[in-house]
Amino acid sequence: MPALRRDRLLTLLLLGALLSADLYFHLWPQVRRQLRPREHPRGCPCARRAASPGPAPAAASPAPRAAARNFSRAGPGPERRGGRGSKLQALYAHPLYRVPEEPPLLGPEDSLLASQEALRYYRRKVARWNRRHKMYQEQLNLTSLDAPLQLQLDASWIQFHLGISRHGLYPRSSPVVRQLLQDMRRSPTISADYSQDEKALLGACDCTQIVKPSGVHLKLVLRFSDFGKAMFKPMRQQRHEETPADFFYFIDFQRHNAEIAAFHLDRILDFRRVPPTVGRLVNVTKEILEVTKNEILQSVFFVSPASNVCFFAKCPYMCKTEYAVCGNPHLLEGSLSAFLPSLNLAPRLSVPNPWIRSYSLAGKEEWEVNPLYCDTVKQIYPYNSSRRLLNIIDMAIFDFLIGNMDRHHYEMFTKFGDDGFLIHLDNARGFGRHSQDELSILSPLSQCCRIKKKTLSHLQLLAQGDYRLSDVMRESLLEDELSPVLTEPHLLALDRRLQIILQTVKGNPTVRQSVKLCLFPEKMNPFVEPSPQRLPSRSFSRYYGQRTEE
Repeated sequence: MPALRRDRLLTLLLLGALLSADLYFHLWPQVRRQLRPREHPRGCPCARRAASPGPAPAAASPAPRAAARNFSRAGPGPERRGGRGSKLQALYAHPLYRVPEEPPLLGPEDSLLASQEALRYYRRKVARWNRRHKMYQEQLNLTSLDAPLQLQLDASWIQFHLGISRHGLYPRSSPVVRQLLQDMRRSPTISADYSQDEKALLGACDCTQIVKPSGVHLKLVLRFSDFGKAMFKPMRQQRHEETPADFFYFIDFQRHNAEIAAFHLDRILDFRRVPPTVGRLVNVTKEILEVTKNEILQSVFFVSPASNVCFFAKCPYMCKTEYAVCGNPHLLEGSLSAFLPSLNLAPRLSVPNPWIRSYSLAGKEEWEVNPLYCDTVKQIYPYNSSRRLLNIIDMAIFDFLIGNMDRHHYEMFTKFGDDGFLIHLDNARGFGRHSQDELSILSPLSQCCRIKKKTLSHLQLLAQGDYRLSDVMRESLLEDELSPVLTEPHLLALDRRLQIILQTVKGNPTVRQSVKLCLFPEKMNPFVEPSPQRLPSRSFSRYYGQRTEE
């Protein structure tokens, strides 16, 4: 009899311990989240900065804790840009940035979107979103006093879409881009969700794959109160951390600050092929968890032992807390890249890069072992009869400057045909190692010995002391809320890599021993007539590409 009572007592103690653990680790964090005040924590200076209309460095707390572990302190604001002695202002005032672009824009066929058609489409999208939102609230028995969303015709994201032309994603000195960056930085979010390619995975990830699918990268689609959308990539690494030397290019982290810096560099080079990108401190609880309708996304949120709100990717092999990103306790640094127009309005092609890498542990592609590879490329449509090859070389120069080895595909709008510009998407694997210059990225330039006269003129200008690339980049990045976006070694690496590009063009043997001289006349016609030759290698086996996911 005493043994039976003892067993009952032990059972009661065990059940009590289990109940206490459940209350402490599961129910209590949820209750605390519901009872949390809606305003930012009083002691967090970065929260005040995120809520204020503009940067206020003077108001920052001098305490050591002010520099949180997962975001950097804001640097000087936009008012420092374009002041007295501004190299950036002098650069944009240079005649090279004032020359009319060729060919001139003649009519609607040179614009990506038809204005009226696009506005009708966006009105239908807003109406559909309002219906779905109402149904969602009814299913959960929720009531809301908010009025239905109305499409604002003057919204910056609409004007950005309507301004895309044959020359680039936006015109030079576009006030729309500046307003779009401001809106993405300040507008409240109304929904958060996975991107389309991550939804297509449905959580089914093959752990045997060397190159993992995009679901491991923790990127989310955020929609704002003006109905604009942006791709959010959270901070995974500190500014000073370099990619380990033993890492392959296809397993490297995606860096949010690389996306921001790539946009600024693209604008400085006058390419205008990177969508506008801005840094932002996102409250992961209020601006993601509380606005998402995706139950899978809701399920990957948790509270860490340090009382920070965290979330992780949904792929099975990555559903571990050690791969999560965390706020501090709610604020998380990340990049926001503006969405391009819907594929229903502006179809795009995703085309394999002729200089694609093997994406294997030991394999090599033909271009890596054959120095005459470009001679074959120049005989293949469309690289034999359009400006496509020169655009590929532009992209290689851009990737070399940022150190991006992960350019396996490129995208372009189908409306502009073979001569259309290439869109430089997904630059988050750039700026990984400032101490190494990966010369193989320049293979399209060194093997083909061709470059646009306009591109070469801009590079030569940025090598001059009055317009030094590192100086204008440093000044341009000051306008971002997350400044400093790049560390000083990364900025200085831009100058070093620029000199390598110019030396490659001149055929300096100390840069690349196997490269023939790349001296370019004022005018050249490097193309030959189209030929019906068959595609020579795996790199071209899917040239026509696939319609990209929205």
